[in-house]
Amino acid sequence: MCGIVGVVSNAPVNQLIYDALLLLQHRGQDAAGIVTQQERKFFMHKAKGMVKDVFRTRNMRSLLGNCGLGQVRYPTAGNAFSEEEAQPFYVNAPFGIVLVHNGNLTNAHALKAELFNTDHRHINTESDSEVLLNVLAHEIEKTTRGLPLQPLDIFAAVRNVHKRVKGSYAVIALIAGHGVLAFRDPYGIRPLCMGKNGDGNVMLASESVTLEGTGFQFDRNVDPGEAVFVDLDGKVHAQQCAESPTLKPCIFEFVYLARPDSVMDGISVYQARLNLGETLAKRVISTVPPNEIDVVIPIPESSRPSAAQLAQLLGLPYREGFVKNRYVGRTFIMPGQGVRKKSVRQKLNVIASEFKGRNVLLVDDSIVRGTTSREIVQMARDAGARKVYLASAAPPVRFPNVYGIDMPTSSELVAHDRTVEQIREIIGCDALIYQDVDGMKKAIGSLSTKLAGFDASCFDGIYVTGDISSDDIERLNEKRVGGEENQEDTSRLALPNPAD
Repeated sequence: MCGIVGVVSNAPVNQLIYDALLLLQHRGQDAAGIVTQQERKFFMHKAKGMVKDVFRTRNMRSLLGNCGLGQVRYPTAGNAFSEEEAQPFYVNAPFGIVLVHNGNLTNAHALKAELFNTDHRHINTESDSEVLLNVLAHEIEKTTRGLPLQPLDIFAAVRNVHKRVKGSYAVIALIAGHGVLAFRDPYGIRPLCMGKNGDGNVMLASESVTLEGTGFQFDRNVDPGEAVFVDLDGKVHAQQCAESPTLKPCIFEFVYLARPDSVMDGISVYQARLNLGETLAKRVISTVPPNEIDVVIPIPESSRPSAAQLAQLLGLPYREGFVKNRYVGRTFIMPGQGVRKKSVRQKLNVIASEFKGRNVLLVDDSIVRGTTSREIVQMARDAGARKVYLASAAPPVRFPNVYGIDMPTSSELVAHDRTVEQIREIIGCDALIYQDVDGMKKAIGSLSTKLAGFDASCFDGIYVTGDISSDDIERLNEKRVGGEENQEDTSRLALPNPAD
């Protein structure tokens, strides 16, 4: 999961892209990068850290030009602590291309061999995004064959990319002297939308909130398999480039990843979470009688809509029992189990009066590893709760995710090969209530008639691309990001930003 943005404007875009990345910060906190173009020259700055820390005034002044890209990174492959794996990535031929990518390629290993042996291209990092960039560059080179670049050439190249690349990918690329290209995988697993403002400028971004928060009007989503090319005059060219596109977005976007004020593929994320709370309420009634619950308390922040809807339907008080320190990163995104566990009590503090002597129902958006849930349940007990019930707005996460969410190993998932009772004992709550898979799909899918389904592979084990085996999962896990801060960076060639 990453956040990406691209802009073609008639005015400098450095501040605009910076503001857009702040609105996408929830999608990645490991690294950030911006590249801009003036005439045919690229200006780039990228580094590890949050947006506000990566870009100083001196960096912003050096990002010249009226079009550019940005990305916030949450790593799922490669080395989480390697500076060089921050995006954007750059190749100098053909034309000069920089690229940002949200998703995860499931055949990156095979593509890397093809690029070296057949395409004669060099890959310098463990990032699948660099693989994707080089596949795109090679296909553009083939379609143009030294001739001036036309939109039809770009679309032909993207068609070939779709044929070679497997997995999830929402991509924005800047082609020197020509414009911005964006495309989405044939299943639309990762989100991508576009918008315009009154000055004729065009923005492409992962979430609609990015457009609205920077003064752009949402236009539409980029369709699965579609390519959109915006030339430097702001003219939009679009073409479907996949043979059999079908819209099956990642359901975890609606459960947890996206901001609640975004609308993705026609579905309000906020309304989706309200619906999840409604269906979860029915599950709670069948497990714990409402008269045995004194108060409903959300675990901040994604669970708030679901918890509020559940409380209303059950006729129970809704209270805020946890105060979140907003200056600590999301634990789900933090690399390293030790770092994640340590941060829970730094991240949340209890309001003891909401727990003391009460039977509390805690509501979370999902339970992945279980370590955070166990800590929070214990915090509630320490604050004086008589009984602690826990409800998850999502079903048990039982299977690895291969499309860009950091849950690739079964051994890390508390629900893998365990019953609900076994999970409850590990977490330490008095009752554990999960959403069911069909209920989740109906709750969210009812909000749009355009969807052919969802990628819900981490819940149901069905991978929408249809090409994932246990060997693939094992290989992808080998390429997973480093988990500890002291892990050695084994890269041999770094091209860092110039010293400040």
